[in-house]
Amino acid sequence: MIIEIVMPKMGESITEGTILEWRKKVGEFVEKDELFLEIGTDKVDSEIPCVESGTIIEILAEVNEVVEVGKTIAKIDTGDSSEGKKNTPDPIDLEKGSNKELQEKEQIEIESSASQKKDLSSKSIPQSSNNFITRAVMKVAREKNISIDELNQIEGTGRKGRVTKKDVLNYVKSSVDIAKPSTEKKSQSQTFVTATHSVEMDNMRKIIADHMKKSLDTAAHVHVVNEVNMSHIANYIEENDSSFSRDEGFRLTFTPFILDAVIKALKEFPEMNASINNTAITYHKNINLGIAVAVDEGLMVPVMFSCEEKNFLGLCRGLNDIASRARNKEINPDELSGSTFSISNFGVFDVTIGTPIINQPNVGILGVGAVKKRAVVIENSEGDSIGIQSMMNLSLGFDHRLIDGSGGAKFINAIKKHIESTNLKNLY
Repeated sequence: MIIEIVMPKMGESITEGTILEWRKKVGEFVEKDELFLEIGTDKVDSEIPCVESGTIIEILAEVNEVVEVGKTIAKIDTGDSSEGKKNTPDPIDLEKGSNKELQEKEQIEIESSASQKKDLSSKSIPQSSNNFITRAVMKVAREKNISIDELNQIEGTGRKGRVTKKDVLNYVKSSVDIAKPSTEKKSQSQTFVTATHSVEMDNMRKIIADHMKKSLDTAAHVHVVNEVNMSHIANYIEENDSSFSRDEGFRLTFTPFILDAVIKALKEFPEMNASINNTAITYHKNINLGIAVAVDEGLMVPVMFSCEEKNFLGLCRGLNDIASRARNKEINPDELSGSTFSISNFGVFDVTIGTPIINQPNVGILGVGAVKKRAVVIENSEGDSIGIQSMMNLSLGFDHRLIDGSGGAKFINAIKKHIESTNLKNLY
């Protein structure tokens, strides 16, 4: 039986996806639940399992092609599993048999093309005697000036250990500052040549770049900064972290204290919990906090929904949950949209101050710096004194189309007040 594989719906707000990689080719057998396709959306990249076992008989969407949700991207002949395998020639047999002429033709074309390019090596890259190298891999190798000896040393991740295009690009990426011989006449002074290369952005980096550029083009960014005394909270964490970790299974950090203060301030200043669409202002009933999380590929901003309903312990658990799932690539695409205010904690990277870009369509974002001990003036009824305190910088980015300077100043001061006056008794 022939079944159609369609572009899956990755979330309620997702209408299309980009084909990033086919891990199976036409004629190859794929098992049910085997990861055979990688799809990228404007929210997240996902590995897709096959819904049925069978042989791929047609691929209708090429790599990097944008496809609407529900559109057919491939066809699979399910048949009988054993029969499907029996009737499908092994890829190795295809290469040695019926595909032999095609390989020879491709090799001739490759050698002809290489001989015409004077800026490359005088010798074309030959076909490896140990492993079949595809035309795409050979092309990349020529472009990156990789010799056949280097190519044979690259560990392949493809079927039966074959070297893929991605393997070659990763090899180039890992080869830093390799000197290349100069083909031009050297001057009297010593000439140093350093290898350079360029690679295409991965899908997540493209999404981040596009999102950030659109935000700068849309919002009228303004930033204000204030410092907060975190000494009482720092002392509380030091005294209670061990018992908290034992009970909850994760560490107690400064972040939930900041989230709690932000929620209280947003209730006082509803204009900061809003969004702008052209000239229309939407004031949101719920407080949905977007939390920036650094992942291996870049940055994700999963959302904690209805934070106004959570107590302090709920904030701790919710924060740990979305951060863990984001790093483990377990976030649902629908959890990456719908924020009403965002928080970026660059303090975890030991940075004291920054000016974050607003996460559209929010009108505000809070940047959180590292907590550092330093000498500060302490004011009290007995007079001023100098003491060592745990201090933190907060930076508020806001959209001047809606929020004026006075409104931004009042809001960040409200956050400061709520943090410094946090009632630590019976906190959870």
